[in-house]
Amino acid sequence: MNASLARRPSLRTRLLLDVLVPLLITWVLGTAVTVGVAYFFTQRAFDKAMLDDAYLLSSRLSLKNGEPVLGMTAADLGTAFFDPGETEFYTIVRDDGRWVAGEKSLPLPPVTVPPEDVEVRFITLRYKGLDMRAVVLDHGGPVPLRVAVALTTRGRSQWLQRLLLFAVLPQLALLMGLAVWLQRGIRRDLRPLSALQRNVEQRDAADLTPLPGPDSPTTPTREVAALSNAINALLARVDDGLRAQREFSGNVAHELRTPLAGIRAAAEYGVAQDEPQRWREQLLAVLQSQQRASHLVDQLLALALADEAQNSRALRPVRLGDVARDVVLQFIARADKAGVDLGASGLDLPLQVMAEPALLEGLLANLLDNALRYGRGADKAVINVDLREHDGDVWLSVTDNGCGIAPAEREALRQRGTQGAGGVRLGLGAGLGLSIVDRYARLMRAELRLNDGPNGQGLSASVVFPSAQASSTQ
Repeated sequence: MNASLARRPSLRTRLLLDVLVPLLITWVLGTAVTVGVAYFFTQRAFDKAMLDDAYLLSSRLSLKNGEPVLGMTAADLGTAFFDPGETEFYTIVRDDGRWVAGEKSLPLPPVTVPPEDVEVRFITLRYKGLDMRAVVLDHGGPVPLRVAVALTTRGRSQWLQRLLLFAVLPQLALLMGLAVWLQRGIRRDLRPLSALQRNVEQRDAADLTPLPGPDSPTTPTREVAALSNAINALLARVDDGLRAQREFSGNVAHELRTPLAGIRAAAEYGVAQDEPQRWREQLLAVLQSQQRASHLVDQLLALALADEAQNSRALRPVRLGDVARDVVLQFIARADKAGVDLGASGLDLPLQVMAEPALLEGLLANLLDNALRYGRGADKAVINVDLREHDGDVWLSVTDNGCGIAPAEREALRQRGTQGAGGVRLGLGAGLGLSIVDRYARLMRAELRLNDGPNGQGLSASVVFPSAQASSTQ
């Protein structure tokens, strides 16, 4: 493992952080809300207890000779204000500051209550070195009074701490347990990926056998199975490419051996002769062998193009007449030299097919090459390229008036390396032309059909395309 890869976090760590960090943030926010709610209701509970004590004191006040008097004994006060964990003070004073009962020096806020009203205020203060919270009742009326009860905050702080302790610690324990469970679950779920990695790493360059499929226990999830399928598809494409390369190399070595041997034999024989006529004969033989070798190379390259296009084809709407016109023009000079009447019809029709232009040109070129080689009859040779539309399909046909192909041979001629009786008799070609045409047609979702020519003479080789509109919906 290189240094750059080692610095990157593992997928297991990323997944764990992606789950735990939001949970931790949620837990912190939830804890803050819990603290706020617990603090609020704890304060309310203790404040309510102080307020009840203040109302108890207010209810026991009476007037004697115009002066307010607290009607509670010391025992009554001890019972009412008994709290083993807190210290509680009270005071009752008139609004002019004259003391009535309780603590004389308990600090109180200024009077703000209007006459005839009662005001309740909660305040915080410090008294005798203690932090306290107090409730103050301001009574209006004929004899305005102030009743205050102060309670230390130690008890409520302890209750709040206990509440938080019992609320937060279990949640924290659950979070830690969840982290452990997630770590083990993520490690278990990622184990098939590690096995897949080891499977790929342990292979050599020649091992392109498929990885375990979706039904294998090593691919328990859809994602791992999809990754395995994608790798298998890549391996299949690489295997197809390598097989095509090996096949191309074998074809080149096999098919070119004969013309190259002929070139060498003709050259050696010519060099050994002294007569110019012999030289000319051998040079013509060399030229013929070279033409055959060149033709074989073109056809083998065409087959290699078909193998490549099988994995990278991109069909698009193509105007068939434009491509056919260009290819026919390329063959006019060759047809004139061979004394063949080459014609075309339907080139101006607005016919479109879903095709790859390079494949379409190669397809028509091979059909014309085959017709020029084997489609010559006893009379003047005639070859016609015809474009037409029939029953929603587009037909590209090359028709000749030669010897034709027997129906029993037509299917076999689609196979690579198979020659018909005419090709064997003439000693031309290598049986690749119609194989290339058939391969190109299938790559463009078309079909090669071999039929008799007009009046049962010659051959009509037709490639039937779905129309561009119909093909684009498939």
